[in-house]
Amino acid sequence: MLQGCKILLGVTGSIAAYKAAYLIRLLVKNGAEVKVIMTKDAQDFIGPITLSVLSKNDVCIDFVSEDKTHWNNHVELGLWADLYLIAPATANTISKMAHGQSDNLLTAVYLSAKCPVWVAPAMDLDMFRHPSTKNNLSILENYGNKILPVEQGELASGLNGEGRMAEPDNILDTIQEIFQKDSSNSKKKTDLAGKRALVSAGPTLESIDPVRFIGNRSSGKMGYAIALELANRGAAVQLVSGPTKLSIEHANIVVSSVESAAEMYEKCITLSVDQDIIIMAAAVADFTPEYTIDKKIKKNGHDGMLKLKPTLDILAKLGDKKKKEQFLVGFALETDNEVENAIVKVQKKNLDLIVLNSLNDPGAGFDVDTNKVKIIDSNNTIQEFELKTKNKVAKDVVDQIINRISLPIN
Repeated sequence: MLQGCKILLGVTGSIAAYKAAYLIRLLVKNGAEVKVIMTKDAQDFIGPITLSVLSKNDVCIDFVSEDKTHWNNHVELGLWADLYLIAPATANTISKMAHGQSDNLLTAVYLSAKCPVWVAPAMDLDMFRHPSTKNNLSILENYGNKILPVEQGELASGLNGEGRMAEPDNILDTIQEIFQKDSSNSKKKTDLAGKRALVSAGPTLESIDPVRFIGNRSSGKMGYAIALELANRGAAVQLVSGPTKLSIEHANIVVSSVESAAEMYEKCITLSVDQDIIIMAAAVADFTPEYTIDKKIKKNGHDGMLKLKPTLDILAKLGDKKKKEQFLVGFALETDNEVENAIVKVQKKNLDLIVLNSLNDPGAGFDVDTNKVKIIDSNNTIQEFELKTKNKVAKDVVDQIINRISLPIN
C-alpha cells in the first residue's frame, strides 16, 4: 500500500501521544518507512524507546544527541521525507509553526521540509475553539499545509466535544488515498526502455592482510539511487557494487558484488562491451598495497611501512575504449579547485558528463542521504543544483543524460 513511502512523524506533548505508537505500527505494516521526531514534552506521555522499536529507527529529540556525539541534521531530515506528519500537534506547536519559531528540532525540521506537511491537532475543547488557535490553523493552511480534521468525543479534561486527534486508522486511510491517487496520476517513465546501462557504486577495499584493509567512507547510496532511477525508467541495469550495507531489488537490475579495485575493474570492463550508458559512481581506491600478507601483521617484527602502487584506472580505460554510441559518465569528489579538476577529468578520460560534488558543501559527500552537485559536459557547460536527496539527484543525472542522447523525457 505505502511501499517505499518515507514518513517523518512529529510527536508533541499531548496526552494523545500514545496514539503515535499505533499509528507507527499501521504505517510500517503497510510498507512505509517511518522516522520519529519527539519534542521533550512528548516524553512525558510516551517513551522514545517504544517509538524507536515500532519504527525500527532511532528517535530524534534534540539537535544534538544526549551523549553529545551525534548531530540530528534538521535539513537532512526534512529532505528525506515524502510526508511530514505531526500527530499529535498541540496548540503550542501549531503556534510555533504558524509564526516561524524553531526552538526545537521538530519545528526546525518543519521550516526545512520540502515535502507535504500534515498536521493532526490535539487539544481540549476550549483551546481548539480559541480564536488564536483557529487563526494559527488558518495560517498553516495558507502556507499549503494540510490540517487533518479533529474528531469529537470525550476529552482528557472530561469535557465532550471537538479536539480529539484523528484516529490512526482514519489518518492511515487519508494517507493511502492521497498517495495512491498521486501514484495513479503520475505516468510511469519508460524513456529508457530497451537501453542497457552499467553503474558502479560503493567503495573498494584493498587488503593489507587477512584482517586489515585500505578503504573509504563511501556508502554506495548515490550509485544505488542512480541504478534504481535507470531501472524505473525502463533500462536494463548491471550494478557493480563494492562492499555496502545496501540492498536493492528490481526486475531490471542485476547486481555483481566485488571487493577490490582490481575486481571492479575486471567486472566493469567485461560488462561495458554492450552497454548504452555507463555511469561510474563508485569511490574506487587510487592505491593498493604492493602485496598482501597472508597472515595478520604483528607489531613486533614489522617496520610499519606500507608500500602502495596505483590501481588500474577504470574510468580512463572505459573512456579509451568507448564506442561512438556509448554515453560515459564519471563522478568527482573534490576538496579544492573542484571545477577545474573536474573539467580536466572530462577531457582526459573522454567523458560525456561528470557529476561533481565537494566535501566543502554541508550535506554532500559520503554516507549521507543528500548531495549537492554540479554536472559538467564535454563542452564545459556547467549546471549547478541545490542540495537534494540522492534519489532526486539521481533523477537530475538521468535527465541530463537523456537530454544529451536525444531521447524525450516524459
